[in-house]
Amino acid sequence: MAMADMREPIESGCPDGFQYMHPTMRRNFGQWKFHDDPQPGVLRHVANNGDEVYTVKAGTQRILDVFTLRTLCDIGDKFADGYIRFTIRSNIEYIVDDAAKVEPLVKALTDAGFVVGGTKNSVTSLSHTQGWLHCDIPGTDASGVVKSMMDELIGEFTAWNMPNRVHITTSCCQINCGGQGDIAINVQHTKPPKIDHNLVSNVCERPSVVARCPVAAIRPAMVNGKPSLEVDEKKCICCGACFPPCPPMQINDAEHSKLAVWIGGNHSNARGKPTFQKLVASGIPNNPPRWPEATAIVKRILKEYKAGAKDWERINEWVERIGWPRFFEVTGLPFTKYHVDNWRGARASLNASTHIRF
Repeated sequence: MAMADMREPIESGCPDGFQYMHPTMRRNFGQWKFHDDPQPGVLRHVANNGDEVYTVKAGTQRILDVFTLRTLCDIGDKFADGYIRFTIRSNIEYIVDDAAKVEPLVKALTDAGFVVGGTKNSVTSLSHTQGWLHCDIPGTDASGVVKSMMDELIGEFTAWNMPNRVHITTSCCQINCGGQGDIAINVQHTKPPKIDHNLVSNVCERPSVVARCPVAAIRPAMVNGKPSLEVDEKKCICCGACFPPCPPMQINDAEHSKLAVWIGGNHSNARGKPTFQKLVASGIPNNPPRWPEATAIVKRILKEYKAGAKDWERINEWVERIGWPRFFEVTGLPFTKYHVDNWRGARASLNASTHIRF
């Protein structure tokens, strides 16, 4: 095709999704009677007129190479009518309209090394941020943490063992992509940034850095005759917000950048209001390449949740029913004064902000 004949890309928002839907889905849009779960990793939707579509879900590694993408697409062309989509958690879903196509598709995925599951009351694929490969401000490698944990939790992805579905998220910094899920593994900086004063004046726009700090802990300074910045360490909350606009304010530290586990986040309002997650474990070693300490804590929480929760309870509902003292007792996690905070108890720290006053 000549360059003059090539279609110009349309960059006015997301493309119309209907053009990529399976014809049976388009034909029955808004006319579904019910859906059910024939087996782990497979959904069935039945329309009012009797039409059926089957969705087969498989986990991927999210950061996909060209070979893997071509393999997945070839499977879709051969076994799934050519209709695929990716979920927000980087699973791939194949759509077919014939029950006879389901098992050959599942076998083809399994034979190629992909794992089918992640539906109903399972541990879904962990969602994660970019990590060391793509992001410029990570304190840990979120994708590496996910790989390590999913290797340990793969049996919970392929089965229906949990009281309800479990969403786990990971985050490699505290300011851009903080996880909000039933369980979240987030980085936790524990020391203020170390400033390379020789580079600040050449690299950083100082007013932007000062404005970026959520607790007004950064101010301009002259160091060795050069414009620089200084940090009030009594105010600093070690969030890392200053590092993106000013890399000489290095906050990542092999020893002092830790991981923390939070639980109980839930966007759903099916049985109650959405809830924020709460800290349950901190100071966990940021220990690549397998992060065994963080994985062990997550497995411990899931074990007790599976054993103690009632059917359909999410993690936040389970903890609210048994109470936080009982949660720390059954999981064996240490409880400290840093674990509980509320708006009244947080006044001292919030009043350090430039934005919030009581």
